[in-house]
Amino acid sequence: MEQNSDKVFKKELGLLGGTMLVVGSMIGSGIFIVSADIARQVGSAGWLSAIWLLTGLLTIIAAVSYGELSAMFPKAGGQYVYLKEAYSKLIAFLYGWSFFAVIQTGTIAAVGVAFSKFASYLYEPFSEQNIILTFLFFKLNAAQIVAIVTIIFLTFLNSKGVKSGKILQTILTIFKIVSLIGLLIFGFILAAKSEIWQSNWTNAFHLQSFDKTENNWVQISGTGIIAALSAGMVGSVFSSDAWNGVTFIAGEIQNPKRNVGLSLFLGTFIVSVLYFLTNMMYLSVLPFPEIAFAQSDRVAVVASQNIFGASGTVIIALMIMISTFACNNGLIMAGARVYFTMAQDGLFFKKAALLNKASVPEWALWIQCVWASVLCLTGKYGDLLDFVVIIVLIFYILTLFGIFILRKKLPNAERPYKAFGYPFVPSFYILVALSLCLGLLLTKFSTCGWGVLIMLSGIPIYYLTKQKKGL
Repeated sequence: MEQNSDKVFKKELGLLGGTMLVVGSMIGSGIFIVSADIARQVGSAGWLSAIWLLTGLLTIIAAVSYGELSAMFPKAGGQYVYLKEAYSKLIAFLYGWSFFAVIQTGTIAAVGVAFSKFASYLYEPFSEQNIILTFLFFKLNAAQIVAIVTIIFLTFLNSKGVKSGKILQTILTIFKIVSLIGLLIFGFILAAKSEIWQSNWTNAFHLQSFDKTENNWVQISGTGIIAALSAGMVGSVFSSDAWNGVTFIAGEIQNPKRNVGLSLFLGTFIVSVLYFLTNMMYLSVLPFPEIAFAQSDRVAVVASQNIFGASGTVIIALMIMISTFACNNGLIMAGARVYFTMAQDGLFFKKAALLNKASVPEWALWIQCVWASVLCLTGKYGDLLDFVVIIVLIFYILTLFGIFILRKKLPNAERPYKAFGYPFVPSFYILVALSLCLGLLLTKFSTCGWGVLIMLSGIPIYYLTKQKKGL
């Protein structure tokens, strides 16, 4: 592993590559699964649709607002750099710490196991029920091994240069966009039924949640509305995340002052439209109870079976495998650039700041691979969704508020692009995201509280790291 501190990033990615990175990192397994849980939280087609619309709007607002920051600071590290410039190294470190400990590596692990779960449809021995090794309380299953192997393979591929990862990302992302559009077209043409659509939209905004303990629907009013909508948005926000990965790799984007911001807008717009249309397809093909209570929440599998018959399971399994594989390629490629920038600031392992002969941070890639693989083995990542989302939202809020700070702090700085609708549009995002965070803390403190605790645990680590200066 030849490493060199004198090497610089190669600008291998253009507008298409950047956009495909955004789209490929966003579309994983979530859109095929999370609508079931959202349906149980809000209980009607209107609210299910409204949550996906609001999530899409918020995602696009955040992305176009980031365009100002990406144009001001067009270098590797993205959000970490923006937080450092707007606030301090401490705030930036807390983001980087949370990013490494949970956000990026936990997502990589979850997406890897999602790949293996759907691979087991095609080859049953890959199932998590296939226990390979038992030691005391620890059980190693085949799904975990498959997940780790895919993470290692994609890490190896990206260690050979950004061009290899870019080509794979572009090909797989285009394929999964075309596949998802195909699923929508066939769904609307072959399986949509007017009576199902009309039934689903009867009392479309009747808000109710399914109570597992009572095994019955419960009407919602008053403060329960905030709780239900907050809980419902966890899945849609999680499914729409990772769009900011292109900012981490800005040092390898051609003409980053233009292409990073444009990639953010195009990528988030494409995905938000596809997500909304996919849910409209679900509502035209499946009665609402079949969406809410799909087996193992696999709504897309049920829809695909209605569209294609018995072969639907195989078709959707292949789609999700390709989707998750491309998603993890984008996550792995982008994540290592944050650790690279942190290491340059003396806030991460020194070796993470070195580039190999292919001009990529190979050591950072492998340390990310190791920790993501450990998270695969814990089997706990599925429980992390709530506090991953709350950490993500907290730092999105801080980053967008950073635009206001930098307007005052650096009034004369060059801004090739300015945040759309400033100050009203970014303010709208901040207020809605704050409400969502408060709703999650009030209703899911047992999980979200842990998320905040993990983030805050970075404070003593920051000062210890600072003393050692470079770990």
